[in-house]
Amino acid sequence: MKYTFEIIGVSPVLQFFNHQQQTMQKPQALGIEYLGTHKCTLDAFLESIEPVPAKWKWNMDQVVDTVIDFWLNNSESIQYWKTRLIDAGKDNLLVARLADVTALQAEFENLLGKNW
Repeated sequence: MKYTFEIIGVSPVLQFFNHQQQTMQKPQALGIEYLGTHKCTLDAFLESIEPVPAKWKWNMDQVVDTVIDFWLNNSESIQYWKTRLIDAGKDNLLVARLADVTALQAEFENLLGKNW
């Protein structure tokens, strides 16, 4: 299985919590998880992914490698989001998406109305 990780934005804590609660109450796309952290650090995101592989039966080593690879290859993006998080203030989270590539592709195709 192949995974993808990317930082997608900054969100108020309450809004992110509300989104997470809503996704728990309705069927959600298998293999896509949104993570939030108060700090823009590799350690903070690695800590936030700990329960995810068990939930989806993912390979923890591959998931961790995916996050580390993102961190090593996207320094400009990381710096940008770190600055945006600081600008947003302490009541906000940095949000990232971790997904099984196949599930993410299916979700995008569904959003575009394509049935391949």
